[in-house]
Amino acid sequence: MKDNLIIAGVDEVGRGCLAGPVVSAAVILNNRIDLNLINDSKKINFQNRLKIAEIIKQNSYYAIGTASVEEIFKINILQAALLSMKRAINKLKKKPDQILIDGPFAPSGLKNYKTIIKGDEKIKCIGAASIIAKTYRDLFMIQLSEKFTHYAWERNFGYGTKAHMEGLKKFGITSHHRKGFKPIHNMLLK
Repeated sequence: MKDNLIIAGVDEVGRGCLAGPVVSAAVILNNRIDLNLINDSKKINFQNRLKIAEIIKQNSYYAIGTASVEEIFKINILQAALLSMKRAINKLKKKPDQILIDGPFAPSGLKNYKTIIKGDEKIKCIGAASIIAKTYRDLFMIQLSEKFTHYAWERNFGYGTKAHMEGLKKFGITSHHRKGFKPIHNMLLK
């Protein structure tokens, strides 16, 4: 790869959650950022992730794409994740020469892309995208938890933890729950 290529990293978060949208970010890092700050978002604690996300935002071109719980239900989680990636890529103000995508799948219609399994651990611009996407989604779920207080979303961010499952049993399903996902789907059948 030539040094002057504009490279965007793309990653999504929230595929395994029981509630909330799936979120992707596309990030083009500039040369001023300290690459040592960037790692797979799952390996950075929440407070540090917030700080690093701000540094990335100030030192890069980035865009966020989401797919709603309705879209997840309609087209399935994989297609919704790919849709959120495509939306993030299309929103970038600077157009990349190459797109590096975490995982084995890419949205249709892209040119000059490469999929990389565990890309968020191997490639800094993908790691940056994972941090931006995870921070955005976590803050969104924390905000939702203020209105929907029974599911511990401020701690589990929509994943199927014990507290989330207990909230579902006691208080039922919200409009933010993914109705096609097994635990939620099974509750709807009762």
